Amino acid sequence: MPPIFKALASISAWVLFIGGWLMLLGTTIGMGVRGDLFSTDPLRLADAIAFALAAVCVTLSVVVMILRKKME
Repeated sequence: MPPIFKALASISAWVLFIGGWLMLLGTTIGMGVRGDLFSTDPLRLADAIAFALAAVCVTLSVVVMILRKKME
């Protein structure tokens, strides 16, 4: 496999990993500041979606790194 694909996989994995953790941290801090961290209000759907999207980003970064490892 050409090394450019390994480099692109590494870059995308790091972008997903760092972006996912920043989004998780930002969503958690934002919810804590507003007092919605332990709220059961169903109208806070945007926060739930952002939190789920961040978790998916972190999980996808792990998947990309596993695929990158298999390219070697």
